[in-house]
Amino acid sequence: MLVCLDEWGQVRDLYFPWVGLENHVGEGLMHRIGVYVGGRMHWLSDGAFTISITYEPETLVSRIVATSDTLGLELRSADVVYNEHDIFVRHLEVVNRRGEDREIKLFFNQQFHISESERGDTGYYSPELRALVHYKGRRVFVVSAMADGEYFTEYSVGLLGIEGKQGTWCDAEDGTLSKNPIEHGSVDSVLGLSLFMRAGATHTVSYWIAAARTYRIAAHYHRDILTRGPEHLRRTTGDFWRAWIKRTDVVTCGVDPAFLDLYQRSLFVLRTHTDNRGAIIASGDSSILQSGRDTYSYCWPRDASYIVMALVRAGNAAASEGFHTFCLDALTDEGYLLHKYRPDRSLGSSWHPWVRNGVAQPPIQEDETAITLLSLGEHYAESRDIEYIEKLYNPYVKRVADFLTRYRDRATGLPLPSHDLWEERLGVFTYTAAAVYAGLQTAARFAKLLGKEVSSKRWGSAAEEVRAGILARLCTADGTVLKSLMPGHDGYEQDATVDASSFYGLFRFGVLPVQDERLVRAYERAKEHLAASRGGWGIARYEGDQYFRTSPTGPGNPWVITTLWVAEYEIARATRAEELTDAFARLTWVRDHANGAGLLAEEYDPLTGRPTSASPLAWSHAQYVVAFLAYVAKLRELGLCPGEPLSGKGK
Repeated sequence: MLVCLDEWGQVRDLYFPWVGLENHVGEGLMHRIGVYVGGRMHWLSDGAFTISITYEPETLVSRIVATSDTLGLELRSADVVYNEHDIFVRHLEVVNRRGEDREIKLFFNQQFHISESERGDTGYYSPELRALVHYKGRRVFVVSAMADGEYFTEYSVGLLGIEGKQGTWCDAEDGTLSKNPIEHGSVDSVLGLSLFMRAGATHTVSYWIAAARTYRIAAHYHRDILTRGPEHLRRTTGDFWRAWIKRTDVVTCGVDPAFLDLYQRSLFVLRTHTDNRGAIIASGDSSILQSGRDTYSYCWPRDASYIVMALVRAGNAAASEGFHTFCLDALTDEGYLLHKYRPDRSLGSSWHPWVRNGVAQPPIQEDETAITLLSLGEHYAESRDIEYIEKLYNPYVKRVADFLTRYRDRATGLPLPSHDLWEERLGVFTYTAAAVYAGLQTAARFAKLLGKEVSSKRWGSAAEEVRAGILARLCTADGTVLKSLMPGHDGYEQDATVDASSFYGLFRFGVLPVQDERLVRAYERAKEHLAASRGGWGIARYEGDQYFRTSPTGPGNPWVITTLWVAEYEIARATRAEELTDAFARLTWVRDHANGAGLLAEEYDPLTGRPTSASPLAWSHAQYVVAFLAYVAKLRELGLCPGEPLSGKGK
């Protein structure tokens, strides 16, 4: 289960039974929370409350405070997804901040479109469970609440957005629910609790949603909550996450604790976007659907590989094996991975065509296939699990490496055209070629490790041919690093657009050493042409980027990923403390753009600093983990944190 809360602390996305699939709330829906006091209803999303959303330190327990001076009320909510079962628990404290006794009613509204469809849902009140039950097929949700140990006293179930019905939440507007016991179709429900509050008193409310594939299991979870108490679930889940984040320590070298907080929050974000069966989704935020044709709740092999590598470097390699097994199942017979996948391992939506000019064209971003070999290489470097590598060698490593070797232009040594990592154009891209080079190098090392000398030499030779092609065709005589070679009527045409990925690919995948003049020049061009925020620290993807563009001037919106790519290079080339100044400024820019809960978006408006796309984006957090670890490691390397020994596995 993955639950996403909106800016008012209300449930906006609820995924089950895969992280990222299916979203049973989603587009246009929310689970409203309302307070009825003084003869009037106040929903949290109506503006009557000032709302702060953070997390309890070192946990995945939310800390939400909704305050209204006008109403003299404060709601403090601590929320978790239970770490043992698919149960969402809210623990609320309702505070009467006035010096008078009064009655307050608290209402919880559930808006479900089960399995992402408004048809065929059923909602009903169960007197046996003393709960509301929503179900369709093999998806069952049991919802209940208690105030100071007493069950909710009011409920109603009705139609949502059909047959002229706005939703059953409207039934709560007058402070009294009709107790309609059942409805089917597009359905929502409301439950209500009455609190008689003394002046200055605090009352405790518990609310939960138990999800399962059958009524029997969902009812079992519900009864287990009653036996152990919802507070037990919240407390033990908090304890679990504290233990999880403290498994590995990291040197901080005296940097501002806010940087460490964002590092830990980033690891939590990466874990919450990882399904236990291997898929790692880009983002659970469905709000991007309002501006596009789909969400980010897919597993892109590239994003997931970067996430795996970040987790491995942070000493949390558990997700890596599941992801690479996921890739093995998804691999085509030809030896490549396709655009993206749903968490259940089925093929995701795509806009890459399978034919070009009447000729079959693999609809791939080849870097996505190649980079999975790198992430597998980092997995092995950390785990030394040779048996797992042996298990994957023939069905995965060999097939992928043979494809990367085969799918090349014999004249140039470079990969044949595929779609770029930004998913916009078809061509031969510097970043993709660099990823292919590194993927083949990794495969060659695996082959040598396992005594496959012929394959090792073949893939190693292919890798060197790709590198030679990059230096001869994608780095010009005047030292310019091209973005790509674009297929034209008379061969390839050079595209010299400054793109952060071109410079980063040469650096990250080891095509050029850190101090190579060509790489230094490409870095300087990226800084000059892609500075995209006030102060110039945020970096755009490439010149003229139009994706969610908000300003008519400048190269495009600054992205967290590209900003940290530049920082990562600046850290790598630094030989003395003052050379880390710019990298630290970029890390600070990223930290300052995280929201109050410590979440990083994909990109930001260059003038206002507001997020313009999905938030959180798991890849943004992965790149922060990598850059933060690189920064503190460089401080230690330069002797800038003497007396602080490295502990745990954080590097």
